[in-house]
Amino acid sequence: MQSVTRKALIDRAAALLADGTVNRVYGWKKGTFAYDVTPALFESAEELERDFVFGDFCGANFSKYLIAETRRKDGKVLVFLKPCDTYSFNQLLTEHRFDREKVYAVGVPCEGMADINKIRELAGDGIADVASEGDKLIVHTLFDGDIELDAAECLAERCKNCKSRRHVAYDELIGEEGTVRENGRFDQVEALEAMTPDERFAFWQNELSRCIRCNACRDVCPACTCEKCVFGNPESGVENKAISDSFEEKMFHIIRAFHVAGRCTDCGECSRVCPQHIPLHLLNRKFIHDIDRFYGDYQAGAEVGSRAPLVDYTLGDLEPGDAVKGGSAHA
Repeated sequence: MQSVTRKALIDRAAALLADGTVNRVYGWKKGTFAYDVTPALFESAEELERDFVFGDFCGANFSKYLIAETRRKDGKVLVFLKPCDTYSFNQLLTEHRFDREKVYAVGVPCEGMADINKIRELAGDGIADVASEGDKLIVHTLFDGDIELDAAECLAERCKNCKSRRHVAYDELIGEEGTVRENGRFDQVEALEAMTPDERFAFWQNELSRCIRCNACRDVCPACTCEKCVFGNPESGVENKAISDSFEEKMFHIIRAFHVAGRCTDCGECSRVCPQHIPLHLLNRKFIHDIDRFYGDYQAGAEVGSRAPLVDYTLGDLEPGDAVKGGSAHA
């Protein structure tokens, strides 16, 4: 259950539209089902009242949308940012990817988002609706009536291991500010590191073999903002969306992980949108974990202008041999 109501966000957005502070609003739009929520742009109080939602399925991070939106139209766009979203927001500002003067950022607290796939695992198919009641989710099904679930068991993985409920960027904040949290987000990475090389290869072979090259992970990733992606270049030989062979299907994700290394804020959007449920965030967390071990704790997007260790040379940088001795030479 979210601590801030839909009405509070609608009222504030409508007020900012009315006084001319902004002329459009990025928010979440209801779909056919309660869990079928999509990003949307609203331009009037009437549209907000009719379609705007905020609840346990509003996981979309709007930061990347600001790149095109601030170029598309004059005036300010209001964007609602959850704590994890603000790290992507700052990282994109660091990379000069959008015009900060054209954005009005409103921070909203987040108690964690639900994962419809986990709900399906517990409640089965035929889900018609999902409602929050305190620390429970009431799942209305077509075949088995209402099923009560523990909301904590249905949290998205990124929320279960939330790194922070503190916003690092906003123009105004609605609700209470949170704190940086202790979490176990590197536990799975360390479990993979404890495997033998053959076991790790088998794990990733199994996961990545399900990839259908839909490019959803790339398209949603706030760190993937190149004007022309090599995987969309017909001259590169790797532009196909269908899997060409077992080597190519791995290289797409490995190259992407290297591409965002040091800039990934661990927002988890890649895994959230993957239709094949591949834990892509684990590739990025491996890089994050190694950066922390080799160079000291670093959080991309924690502040505007911070330089990632991978692009900030110092005399104390590790040499390749040192990295191997650190025990983290292999993913």
